[in-house]
Amino acid sequence: MTNSKPIILVVNDDGVTAPGIKALIHVMKEIGRVVVVAPDSPQSGMGHAITIGKPLRLDKVDLYEGVEMYSCSGTPVDCVKLAVTKIFKGKKPDLCVSGINHGLNNGINVLYSGTMSAAVEGAIEGIPSIGFSLDDYTWQADFSHTEKYIKDIALQVLANGMPTATLLNVNFPNTPNLKGIRICRQANAKWAEDFDERVDPYKRPYYWISGVFQVNDNGEDSDSWALDNGYVSVVPVQFDMTAHHAIPILNSWKFNA
Repeated sequence: MTNSKPIILVVNDDGVTAPGIKALIHVMKEIGRVVVVAPDSPQSGMGHAITIGKPLRLDKVDLYEGVEMYSCSGTPVDCVKLAVTKIFKGKKPDLCVSGINHGLNNGINVLYSGTMSAAVEGAIEGIPSIGFSLDDYTWQADFSHTEKYIKDIALQVLANGMPTATLLNVNFPNTPNLKGIRICRQANAKWAEDFDERVDPYKRPYYWISGVFQVNDNGEDSDSWALDNGYVSVVPVQFDMTAHHAIPILNSWKFNA
C-alpha cells in the first residue's frame, strides 16, 4: 500500500441494490476509494459458478455518491473477474470485500455461497479478501451493529496482508450486543435437505428445496459456537482444497494397475 487511499473492490451475491452492500459501501468509503461490481439480480447459492456460453453485460450505475459502481449480468465470481480484467485492467485493488450477505455463511455454507466465492476469487487473484455475512435474511435487516467490526477487520487486513492463498470468512449473529471477535475454525455443520414435491398444471412434478441446518459439532472453537454465543466469527479460509493429511494414507495403498 502507498500513502494514498487504498482502492477497495466491493462485490456481493444479493444484487447491486441489496441493503447489505449499501451498508458495506458505507463502511468502505471511510477507508478508501470504492469500486463496486455486483450482480444485477440476486445470485445466492451460486457458489463458484462462472458464465460460459452467453455474453456478460457490465453497465455503469449511479446509486451512491462518490462511488464508481457497475451492475453485472453474471455471477459473483464473474463480477470479480470482470473487475480485475476490464475495470482495473490488471492493476489489482488493495482489498476485495464481499457482502454484507443476508444470511449466514458458516459451516458448509462456505462452499455454496456466492458471497464467499466472490471473496475466494479475489484471493485467487492475489487480492486480500474478506466475505461478510449477517444472520438476517430479511431485506429490512439492520447492519449498523456490524460496521465497527467490519472497519476494524478490513483495516487489519490492509495493514497486515493475508497469508498466502487465504481469505477471511466473517459472520455476525443477529444481535446488537456483540461480545467481540473470535478467530475460529469451520464447524462440522451441513444442511439436511428436503425436497417438497408438487405438481404443475400439466401434471408434471416439480420440487422446492428446503431443509434444516444441522450442527454436528460441540467444539467451542468453531464458528457455529461463536455465533450461538454472541461473537463475531472470523475463519481463515483457503482455496487449496487438497486434503494434505490424506496423502500419506493414500501413499500406503497398494495400487495394482
